[in-house]
Parts: sequence; C-alpha cells; structure tokens
Amino acid sequence: MVQPEHRLIEERKRKLETIRSMGINPYPYSFEQKHHSDEILLKYSKLKTEEKTNDKVLMAGRITALRQMGKASFGHIQDSTGKMQFYIREDETGNKNYALFKLLDIGDIIGIKGTVFKTKTGEVSVRIKELELLSKALHPLPEKWHGLKDPEIRYRQRYLDLISNPEVSEVFKKRAVIIDEIRNFLKEDSFIEVDTPTLQPVYGGAEAKPFTTKLNALNMNVYLQISPELYLKRLIIGGMEKVFFIGKNFRNEGVDRTHNPEFTMMECYESYADYNKVMQRVENMISSICKKVNGAAKIKYGNIEIDFKAPWKRMTMFEAIKKYAHLDVEKMSEIELKKKVRELGLEMGSKDEMINSIFEELVEKHLIQPTFITDYPITICPLTKVHRKNKNLVERFEAFVNGTEIANAYSELNDPVEQEKRFSIQEEKRKEGKEEAHPKDKDFVEAMHYGMPPCGGVGIGIDRLIMFLTNQHSIRDVIPFPFMKPIEENKNI
Repeated sequence: MVQPEHRLIEERKRKLETIRSMGINPYPYSFEQKHHSDEILLKYSKLKTEEKTNDKVLMAGRITALRQMGKASFGHIQDSTGKMQFYIREDETGNKNYALFKLLDIGDIIGIKGTVFKTKTGEVSVRIKELELLSKALHPLPEKWHGLKDPEIRYRQRYLDLISNPEVSEVFKKRAVIIDEIRNFLKEDSFIEVDTPTLQPVYGGAEAKPFTTKLNALNMNVYLQISPELYLKRLIIGGMEKVFFIGKNFRNEGVDRTHNPEFTMMECYESYADYNKVMQRVENMISSICKKVNGAAKIKYGNIEIDFKAPWKRMTMFEAIKKYAHLDVEKMSEIELKKKVRELGLEMGSKDEMINSIFEELVEKHLIQPTFITDYPITICPLTKVHRKNKNLVERFEAFVNGTEIANAYSELNDPVEQEKRFSIQEEKRKEGKEEAHPKDKDFVEAMHYGMPPCGGVGIGIDRLIMFLTNQHSIRDVIPFPFMKPIEENKNI
C-alpha cells in the first residue's frame, strides 16, 4: 500500500518534470536578492489600507502558505528575517509565470519581483510582477511543521526545526554573538587566541574518558582532545603570557540535559595570576557579556531570576557542605564519611572523593545564583597548586549557576617534582580501574622542568553558558547539531 506521503512525493516529482518540460530550470544558479521581509515591513508599515506604491522589491524565500485560486492567488514566503505575504495575478505576470505558480507547493523556494502595497486587511504585501522558481522541494514538510515540537525530529533534522520554528535561529545567532564577545573581552586584555591539537598521543587536562582512534600512518593509537590545558600551559612555559582557546572538546561519557559528547570550551591561562584574579575575570566577563547580549546583567531563566552582576557569592566547599548538607566533613572521620555515602547510595572512594560526591549530591542543586565554590581537597585536583594556608586543599574554584557547573579554574601547579608525584598517584588509580584518572604526560613534566611561571587558568563551558544567556533548558537547544543515537532502519523494507 502506497503511503500518503509517498503519493505527495510522487506528485511533486510529476510537477518537477512538467516544469522542466516548460523549459524552466527548477534549480537555477543564483538570484539577485536585494530586500528582506523585515526591512519591507518596517519601511511600509505606515501605508494606508489598500494603498499601493510603485516601489520595486526583489525578494527570495521559502513558500510557507498558499491560497491558489482562479486567476489571482495569495501566499507567504519566509526568509531569514521573517515572513512576507505576496499576491499574484495571471493578467499581471503572464500565462507562463502563472502556470509555473500553479505547479508550486509549500516548501518550494522562489524569487519574486514586484511592488509593495497594503491589503484590505492591513497586511503589507508584495504584488508579484515576475516569479522565479529557485528550488523545487520534493519532500513535503511534516504534517505539523507549523510549530514543530517533537524534540527527536527537531534535533535530528535541524533544518526542519529552523523552517518550522524560525525563532530557533535567534538562539544560534545569539550564540555567535556570545562567542564573539568572549573573544573580544579577552583580546582587549591582551590575550592571544591559539590552537591546540585535536588528536593527542596523551590526553589530559581533566578527569574524563577519551575517544580513541588510530593514526594509520604511524600505526599508533591517539585520543581526541578532552581539554587543551596541558598544551596551553606549554605555551605559558614558552613565554606567551596570556593565551586562550575556543573550540571543541570530546569526552566519551554520558549524554543528558547538560552533557554532549562534543562540546565547546573556552580555556585561558595568564602568567603571574592566581585563582583570585581569575575569579574576578570570570565574573566580570560573564556579567559584561550578559549585558551586551541581553541588555542587563539580570535575566529570567525559566521561572527564576538570575543576576550575573559582579561580584558573585564566594564559599569554600566545606562551608557550602556545612550550609546546605548540614555536615562538617572537615571533622568527619573516613568511617563516618563512608556511612553517609552509603546512605546516599553513592560510590565509595578515598576520603576526598567521598567529600566531593557528597558536595555534588547534596549541595550543587542549591547553588542557583552565580556562586564560586573554592578550595577543594588536594587528591582530586592533580594539576592544581596547594592552598597557601592549608596543605590538604588546593586553590581551585568552580562557578555554578542554577545548580550547574559552568567554569573550573586553578592556581596552576608549576612545581615539576610535585606534578610528577601527582601524576604517579593518578597512575596508581588507573591501575586500580579508575578510567577517568589522569594519565602521566612525561613531555609536559619535562616542559615544566624548564620553568613554568605562576599561572592562573580557567575553563568555561560555552554551551552551558549559552543555555543560561538564551533561556534554554537543554544543551541540545543551543548546539545546532547535537549528537543523536542513529535510527535503526526497518530490516523488512
């Protein structure tokens, strides 16, 4: 049995052959587009009802509505700025043009030349004088393409999402502005943008599972970058005092509302700075960007109001656990911590790992307004300098908004002997089966032996930041093409 959609496709193919038989190329090479719907609507908004002009416009866009009648018809085309109504008459465009129009469908892309007028109902419209088919669409748009809501279709076929929900493009336009503003903020402070290898012989810079691939030319396994950190620090060692990277990281881990296997990260490193200076940079950067893209540092995110105005709240990890979990983990014994972790159904680990698990489980969800959580246990931070006041802690902070981490930063460890010792500890964890533990990067340690200046660095999750600044509640809504599990094809077909 032929399905209705198949019949529609076959009908469109027949129309395509008819158009070709008329001597018309249904897929021409170009069109001289001079005007967009938004500028026309604004310029002629004050026309009186049924007022006509002789002003000619050249527009192009996708047909989104058709009312094909006898010898006069209406429709709408959609371009990148909005929709415009058009009116076409056979006696004004000629028999061939109107015959072509009769073969058009919703979804086709056309170019029109005509004059502007306002209809009886007060809608600014274009009266077509010349019509050109620019692309014949062979597949009909989904039945409910006006306001397409199915997230599976929206994410898998982003082109249909953009056609049916034009406001989605505004999120991606704002995304581009946000990334530009991050670049501008750093460059104004003399940071230099650099590249780092995507394919790496030793991955590092975070605790994460990498993607593994093979470099055939050298017959060796390599890894997709999980972080640019260790390469950026090599540049710091080499004398580049302020560097930053914006690009893709790849982590072979979970997929959920705030995680995608590949994601965009900004990392920057500054010689002679510590985590206190980096904190100020982060809050000032994000506050400034929020003002530029949204007009104010205070925004609505769902039903809550978030204020990015600097300075942000600061709490140590131990203070946050005491406040929100009502536990004094600093004074708890390992036995007491194990008991609590067991009650919460969390994985066992070292004392520091259990403290971090308790923080993630009981505290993060309370961090709604922008907050810096500082001073983490030493053994879970292999690249971070020991706290100047407490040898059991490191000078690290994470920035949280609405219970989600958006930034991670350190006073960077620059003692090569201590770094090698920390890597060795991580290697032991790897032998014990902890896949996410940091591998030893011998070349990086060797580089540190030549002298690395005091340094402050931070990584900011661009996609998560964009979620908040555009009021989106899934990372898939701010990534044009999020990773999706392939659809299994019907083997019986």
